[in-house]
Amino acid sequence: MKIFFAIILAVFPGIAFSQVRISGKVIFRDKGVKEVSVTLKDTYDGATTDESGKYSFETSEKGNHILVFSNPKYEETEISIFIADENITKNISIKAQYNEIDALVITAGSMEASDKKRASALLTPIDIYTTAGADAQLTSALGYLPGVQKVGESEGLFVRGGAGTETKIFMDGSLINNFFSSSVPGIAGRDLFNTSLFKGNIFSSGGYSALYGQALSGILILESVDLPSVTSFDVGVSPVFLNANYQKLSENKTYSYGVSAGYSNIGLMQKLFSFNNDFTKSPQGFNSDANFRIKTKGGGFLKYYGSFDNNAMKLDIKQNDGNGQYGLSSENTYHNLSYREKFGKYLLNIGSSYSYRKSDLDYSFAQTGQEIQNTPLNERGNYFNFKTVAERKFGKISTARAGLEWNNSRETNNYNKDFRDNISALFAETDLGFSPLFSAKIGMRAEHSSYLQKTNIAPRLAFAYRISKEWTTSLAYGIFYQNPESKYLNSDAKLTCQKAEHYIFQVQKTSPGRSLRLEAFYKNYDRLEKTIGNEYIQTAYSNSGSGMAKGFELFWRDKKTIKSIDYWISYSYLDTKRDFLNFPSLLTPNFAAKNTLNVVAKKFATNWKTNLNVSYTYASGRPYYDIVTDNGQNVLRNYGKLKDYSSLNFSVNYLPFLGKKNGLQNTVFVLLINNVLGSKNIYGYRFSDNGTYKSPILPSINTFVFVGAFISFGLNKTDEFINNSL
Repeated sequence: MKIFFAIILAVFPGIAFSQVRISGKVIFRDKGVKEVSVTLKDTYDGATTDESGKYSFETSEKGNHILVFSNPKYEETEISIFIADENITKNISIKAQYNEIDALVITAGSMEASDKKRASALLTPIDIYTTAGADAQLTSALGYLPGVQKVGESEGLFVRGGAGTETKIFMDGSLINNFFSSSVPGIAGRDLFNTSLFKGNIFSSGGYSALYGQALSGILILESVDLPSVTSFDVGVSPVFLNANYQKLSENKTYSYGVSAGYSNIGLMQKLFSFNNDFTKSPQGFNSDANFRIKTKGGGFLKYYGSFDNNAMKLDIKQNDGNGQYGLSSENTYHNLSYREKFGKYLLNIGSSYSYRKSDLDYSFAQTGQEIQNTPLNERGNYFNFKTVAERKFGKISTARAGLEWNNSRETNNYNKDFRDNISALFAETDLGFSPLFSAKIGMRAEHSSYLQKTNIAPRLAFAYRISKEWTTSLAYGIFYQNPESKYLNSDAKLTCQKAEHYIFQVQKTSPGRSLRLEAFYKNYDRLEKTIGNEYIQTAYSNSGSGMAKGFELFWRDKKTIKSIDYWISYSYLDTKRDFLNFPSLLTPNFAAKNTLNVVAKKFATNWKTNLNVSYTYASGRPYYDIVTDNGQNVLRNYGKLKDYSSLNFSVNYLPFLGKKNGLQNTVFVLLINNVLGSKNIYGYRFSDNGTYKSPILPSINTFVFVGAFISFGLNKTDEFINNSL
């Protein structure tokens, strides 16, 4: 062998000495980059940069070649070189490699929970079911997040000093005009939609996207399930309700359809427990829905969901100066059709929804020694929404989207009201990823209302900067418009759209199993609607109202520190004042508490086959007002502050057949106790006509106990409870 090498060197003496050294430095933003692979294309020659970004290797190649620089975090770069007999030095500056997973997401004002890679998982559907005190209602569960006020006497999401009607809810991009059941004063309506219908949600408490409008405070975006995992049949049984749900998945898993129905009545619970409200007809209702979902060959989806429900109740009201009664009968219908498909480089989303609401509310009252006075209010509402959005990615993580929306409303009542409005909108928005450390969202929305005969233009801006691997900051600003609430449009007064400006700053730390959010906000309100009238009917007469809201919030969630325990803590500080509706001056709204604290903890005890959940809420006392109209002026007659709100809730989910292969392996028994300590919470007061007497507005029951069983045939859901807690 030595002789062989000697012959080679003797014949070709240049080989041993013709190696050329290629060296240099790789930098990014004036700093050396380590672990960059530097290779001569189509050869085995190369090296890897050291801590300072330097590289060096030798090659015997000659002529024209390509030098390749690669690292998963940076864009691959190629440069041409000519190799002769002299050493080569090549310094190069590389660019960051962007991808959807590493992209910096703007989170100011929003919380997202879904199966998307970029989501910051917070309240998934299983979270909502297992949060004590949420009663399996999506909006109730959101009340344990920062920014949402505890308001028990009226339905809606009361966000950062905004009224419940100022937060809008969307399903697959389309507006839901009747998310809540009809209600009587002092008793909030419930969610009409089953939580299991949705696979994810984005809750924005301000600074939301230009794709959405007509909301002064915030939005809730719900994304429905695409296809069920398997064919299944579910049954729920309790003293309060009975329901059943069937979902059929095709054998090739390209389409599904399903139906469900349920009946609820709290009559039995009234006999077992002492209620604060005197129901002469127990709240009861029937609901049903149907759906189909079709997966297209291109991976898109065509989805339909339709629902119907009716509800009824009668409630006696006793005051020192007389007795009254509320009687309610209502119906709601909702249909949603959506289509999502990718055409080449474009993603197209088309959605439409139709809602019908029928509400018959009868109020009767008799002062002591006087005849009964009946005041019926029969309302009908028809709503149609259409929306289309086209989206295209450019670069690695940047996206542009644009579209249009049309919302038609018609409302009538038995007092000759015939309200009609068409709101048309155009919008455009882009997500710009400038680097792994900096991104921006820039949007614009234009709307026109046929009722107001007004057009508005609303810009939206947001920026995010990555401080370190775990720490990010976000800043958001936007202008938001919303038409005056239609129930107050009972005259020919010349009105305009209400306006709010949002300023939001956020700092967030995210690490495996832990999440910390600190957020400060300021909202300025202008052109709020002003009303005049009585407790029963208020009529808007101008847009001279104004207001502001400011505060800060904290959210901490930890699944890592304590084994098998998931807990979160949220705190909100709110300073807000408004001159709107019948307020005679700037006042703190009666739905706004200055301090709100929530603590939620969950544990799955595998040996016990049990999921244990506890939640606690504290809210400082809200103000209350007795405002009357006197000689055409709104006058504050009585006012005060409610006692602080406090509620400790507990729930247990027991899975007795966990791990057993039989027909009942998916059975879950549920025990729920709301307000375990029996705190005497008060939501407000009703005042007599002369202001002499007041009666408290109370929860229907101080301590509520619920027991139920849920059985699923076909789809094993037990893993969801376990995996959510480990």
